[in-house]
Amino acid sequence: MAKLNSSVPQMLAWASLLSANSRLLERIEASLAAAGLPPLAWYDVLWELEKAPDGRLRMHEIADHTVLSRSNLTRLADRLENAGLIEREICAEDRRGAYCVITRVGRQMRARMWPVYQRGIEKLFSAHVSAAEARSMTTALKRVVQALNEQ
Repeated sequence: MAKLNSSVPQMLAWASLLSANSRLLERIEASLAAAGLPPLAWYDVLWELEKAPDGRLRMHEIADHTVLSRSNLTRLADRLENAGLIEREICAEDRRGAYCVITRVGRQMRARMWPVYQRGIEKLFSAHVSAAEARSMTTALKRVVQALNEQ
């Protein structure tokens, strides 16, 4: 097995990306919990639904826009539904499928979570990255996502 060369800039960037992602998410999750709010995954699903036409998406569409696996998403949707943040509606085109639909309470919860999440982003990330660095990261990461989408 070939040894990874940790001096290659791409390997260093990869390791830094993983480390930063893990630590940032831990800290933001802790901030949400301290404020008595649900976990970040709840925000992600609610935000995708809120942005969607009519506030509704199929489960596979939510999975495509978040970092959640479909099995984790199913369990999360159950919890969101039990909390009154989403409802499920049978899909008229495919009676086996269902839409997740954000409720008024779900929109309110997402709005309550955003200021805590935003402060975390600003304090833990934006304060340490220049606008030029952010543009470079965005360009590079969008290129990676595009390549992955084309595979």
